[in-house]
Amino acid sequence: MKAIYIVLTHTGTVLSRIIKNYTQDEFSHVSISLDKELKEMYSFGRLNPYNPFWGGFVQEGINFGTFKRFRKTVCKIYSLKITEEQYNNVRGMIEYIKSSKQLHKFNVIGLFAVGFNKRISFENSFYCAEFVKYVLDKSEIENNLPEMIKPEDFKKMQGLNEIYEGPLRKYQTTKNSIVEKINETILTYSQREGIIWAEKRR
Repeated sequence: MKAIYIVLTHTGTVLSRIIKNYTQDEFSHVSISLDKELKEMYSFGRLNPYNPFWGGFVQEGINFGTFKRFRKTVCKIYSLKITEEQYNNVRGMIEYIKSSKQLHKFNVIGLFAVGFNKRISFENSFYCAEFVKYVLDKSEIENNLPEMIKPEDFKKMQGLNEIYEGPLRKYQTTKNSIVEKINETILTYSQREGIIWAEKRR
């Protein structure tokens, strides 16, 4: 089995606050990640951290782009277990859109429309939630997501397991500190065992 990760976020930007006010939802953005460290995290959103209306396919990161600028971003992260074939399908879909990203547009009209409970969609055009659902659907991953999709709808998606909630910038810090402690323990143990082994060799 493999796993992918669904990342819900709220940056506190003007656009995200407008969306949140209309939808009354906790989160205003969703991304999909291929790894638990969120090194490969993708969505449709702002191409420039300072321009909310210039958008498209983006690779996101905790320490660069929009999330770097808005350090108070809060998030909720879920894992989803899938088969290796489904995982390869997800990667393939993302690679396809990445390689043809100039053909795929940011559906800013649809993004605002969903706040009024209206669905406006265009071919090869996505906002964040449309993109993630599209990837799941095309990868033959069963889900119970509605056609008129909002980031908040992913909370109710079947099969998700919540693994973290809190400031996004602390997610990596928390993980790294745990890894560092494990590595430190292993190193200390190895050094101790090495000393014992050396003493026995004398």
